[in-house]
Amino acid sequence: MNTIYLDIETIPNQSPEYRAEVRKNIKAPASYKKQESIDKWIAENGDAAAEEIVAKTSFDPAHGHICTIGFAIGDGEAQAIHAEAEECEQLIIESFFAALPELGMNQIVGHYITGFDIPFILRRAIILGVKLPPSVAFPRQPKPWDDCVFDTMVAWAGPRDRISQDNLCKALGLQGKGDFDGSMVAKAWADGEHQTIADYCKRDVETVREIHKRFEAVGY
Repeated sequence: MNTIYLDIETIPNQSPEYRAEVRKNIKAPASYKKQESIDKWIAENGDAAAEEIVAKTSFDPAHGHICTIGFAIGDGEAQAIHAEAEECEQLIIESFFAALPELGMNQIVGHYITGFDIPFILRRAIILGVKLPPSVAFPRQPKPWDDCVFDTMVAWAGPRDRISQDNLCKALGLQGKGDFDGSMVAKAWADGEHQTIADYCKRDVETVREIHKRFEAVGY
């Protein structure tokens, strides 16, 4: 079995048309009854409310984008395939799929990969028309307990609880994320700090590999 360590970084929807549509549909809270008050609230708060909605699309594969796919095959060097433009998203997904070993079953290892990374990649691939690799190379709808995946969050916290990768690192005495984390990716991407994102994603891959090896060392 091939072990693939995986982490992705995502960004919000980049379409001006989508942002304009969101802004157009902003409504005042239900407590505002008079049209004058409604109009005033929308004028004062509409832009911020729209930006908040758009920002959340980084967690929604129907509207958000993958900007980075980080991975390592076994003990090999961690790599990060990064898109410096929205139009490159399809290419980085194709490049990641092409890099997956073709022989034997791949076990995908990552933190919350069954709930986020794997389904996000698959759904973006469907939207962009990217041909999927065989299911033995990249699983379709894995459960956290399936042999084709090892989800470090579920392995530690169980199927109903959660723990961040950073907090799990602290519990295990490993180096955490430092002064850059996933909440900063969208702004860094908008500011053109692409190497910062790629390096961060690679560090996350290396960290999840260290976490996984801790589990392996005790025969988990």
